[in-house]
Amino acid sequence: MEEEIVRRLKAHNLRNTSIRKNVLELFIQSEGRALSNQDLEEQLDNPDRITLYRTLKAFEDKGLIHLAVDRGGISKYALCSDDCDTHAHHDGHAHFHCQACGKTICLEGEIIIKAKPPTGYVVDQEKLVLEGTCADCAA
Repeated sequence: MEEEIVRRLKAHNLRNTSIRKNVLELFIQSEGRALSNQDLEEQLDNPDRITLYRTLKAFEDKGLIHLAVDRGGISKYALCSDDCDTHAHHDGHAHFHCQACGKTICLEGEIIIKAKPPTGYVVDQEKLVLEGTCADCAA
């Protein structure tokens, strides 16, 4: 795990600090699940909130993680694919949010939206959240 963490930090031109290694390890262990600040704070040993915020911001800026907002407006983050970088996030995919347990995961596949914005409107982002019940909660 240590080698994978160091490889990813180096690939995204991020310094190898203990907080970055700890946060990245949690994302890798989450297996596609998006994590909120609160999720991370609960799993880290008394992290400084500003340092955690800056770590998430640096990870997002460098293309290591992407934002996954659920219907409740809670900002969560998930690992990006290996082809994301500082200049281009390739995270145009949908997310699934379980209404029972609150888990948010990335869905495979690309979003194809056929709806066209009105004349003069400019689309900056596409976000699609599917909601329902995850397999664990449905069982």
